[in-house]
Formats: sequence, C-alpha cells, structure tokens
Amino acid sequence: MNINRKFFNQIAFIALALFAAVSLACSGQQMGGGGNTSSSGTIKISGTGSTFVKPMMDKWGSEFGKLNPNIQIDYSGTGSGAGIKGIQNRTVDFGGSDAAMTDDEMKQTTGGEIVHLPVVLGAVVLTYNLPDVKEPLKLTPELISDIFLGKIRKWNDPKLKAENPNLNLPDNDITPVFRADGSGTSDIFTDYLSKTVPEWKEKVGRTKNPQLPPGIGIGGKGNEGVMGQVKNTPNTIGYVELTFAKANNLPAAQIKNKAGNFVTADSSTVSKAAAAFADTMADDLRFEITNADGADAYPISGTVFMLVYKDQPDPVKGKALVDFLWWAINDGEQYVVDLHYAPLPESLVTKVDAKLMSITSGGKPLRQ
Repeated sequence: MNINRKFFNQIAFIALALFAAVSLACSGQQMGGGGNTSSSGTIKISGTGSTFVKPMMDKWGSEFGKLNPNIQIDYSGTGSGAGIKGIQNRTVDFGGSDAAMTDDEMKQTTGGEIVHLPVVLGAVVLTYNLPDVKEPLKLTPELISDIFLGKIRKWNDPKLKAENPNLNLPDNDITPVFRADGSGTSDIFTDYLSKTVPEWKEKVGRTKNPQLPPGIGIGGKGNEGVMGQVKNTPNTIGYVELTFAKANNLPAAQIKNKAGNFVTADSSTVSKAAAAFADTMADDLRFEITNADGADAYPISGTVFMLVYKDQPDPVKGKALVDFLWWAINDGEQYVVDLHYAPLPESLVTKVDAKLMSITSGGKPLRQ
C-alpha cells in the first residue's frame, strides 16, 4: 500500500511538472526574455528576395544560429522583385534586393519608412558552356549587348574572334540565357550595359525584367534557373552571381572595364569597384557600383541590400533582426570571401552600423 502511494505521488509530480512546462511554452516565454516567439521559445525571423545572396544568407543563418540557438533565420531566394514586394506587403520581416528600391517603390510602401542596409558585395558574371574553350573568354560591353540583342548569333563571329584570337570558338549558334523573373541580378547587368552601350540603353534600358527581342534566348528563374540552363545546355551563355558559376565549375568571362582592361571577377576586383564610389554614396545608402573607375575594378559589380522597416512592430523580433544584421556585416564577414563575395569597405560598415542604431520599436532604439 505504501509502495502504491509512493508510486502514485511520483506520477502526480511528473504530471504537474509536464503541465507547467507546457504552460510556459504556450505562453511564449523564454529564458532571458519574452515576446512573440514560437511555442518552442524560438524567435523566427523570415526574409525573402535576392537569389544572388542566398548562399551567403544560408551560411550566415547557420553560423548565427550556432551562437544564438533561440533565433532562427529563414531566408528564401525568390528574386529581388519578390523581396521588395514582400517587405512592402509586410509578409516577411525583411527583404533582400540586389537593387535599391526606386523612389516610386518607396512611395508605394505605406507601412512606414524602409531602411536600406548594404550587407555584402558581389559580381555578376557571364558564364558559358563551351567545353573545348580552355582559356577565359574575353568580352566587351558591346559584345555582350550584341549577343543578348541577337546581333551576334555564332560563337565564331568575327567580332568575338577579334577579342579572342587564341580561343577555339566553335561554329555553333549562341543561346543567351536571361532571368525570367524580377531580378536584382538583371538590374545590375542591365545597369552596366545601359551605362556603356547606347543601343542597349535605347532598346532595353536598366530594368529588373529585361525584354529581349522576340525569339532571342531562353529564360531561367533565379540564379539557380539560369545556372541550370547554362550547365545543361552546350553553347549557352548567361549572367549569374559568381558563386553560382564557381559552385558548378563553369568559367566566367573576363570583362573589359572602364579603364580598358579585361578583368576577372573576384573579391578583390569587386572591392575595388566599391572603393571607387566610397565618397559619393547617398546618405540613404541607395547606390550602385557598376562601371567603376580604376584599372582593376570589375565592372559588373553589385551590392545586396537588406530592406527593413525603421520602426519595428515587434520589439523582440526587431531586436533579433537588428542583432543578426549587425553580426553579419561585422563578425559574419569572415565567411564572405570563401563564398566568392566581397566584404563591405570599412567606411561603409561604419555607415551601416549607424543605420542599424537608428532602427526602433515604438520609438525606442533596438541596439545601443
């Protein structure tokens, strides 16, 4: 009888403890703080947008999560256009875009002021599928424009041969591959060509959704889609973020820059492009770094922006987001070069840190 009573008391104690634990979890409370969290006590931060930065965001989210296991960063690569719409519609906590929002896009946002936070630099490269070509292809802006406008249709076209006399260019049709979705990568690519080729500026212009002549090329969704088309289809050429070309072991063309030099895309040449604009960046940090001055500047370089509301509706999630972004551009830069991006110049990091300090919730700074 005593044994049964002792056993019963133990069961009752365990049941009471379980009830208390479940009640605590359902209340959203957690050790060290409170706020709107999941039932497990995890603060979930959602973002969407740029596929350009997806590999970097995955790495940052993983490493930050190891240091802050109660914060989960979920980022989906849906394209910069979707990132802008996501933050405008408040369906995500932050948006990613390779292109700064335009004045019209800013005006269409009714949920409050949006802050642009540059987080990393990268290169848009022309990658191609030519197995018999062993040395890097050399391309001028005029050649790129002519290929994507359908004016150059053969790999052994005399104009291509003139810049690449030592390459074994085949007598095959060229198939350009372009982004079929609203894309910051397209914005960087078309911004560069609009600055350097008058015909491109007139016929296509700077845009997230380039419209090529009918029957020219094939589309791919996201950097992954373009990369897949190029990787699986001989004689193709497409524009993607450098990381995607490296990850698929495909070459990237050397591009003729403003100084007249053919430059290879890497972290150093992208950083040199950004440095050329360091003193002329707008206070709101909306800028582009294409066609930069400098002998070694890679000309199709770009910036990835994280778009966040200056006043956050939820102080707990807002602080977690601000802390993550601060960590990314300060401590997280150690992972940038290995993934073939370029870190922000120190002068720009200082400006972004100041922007992060200005983000509030209910008027109160989230980082001090």
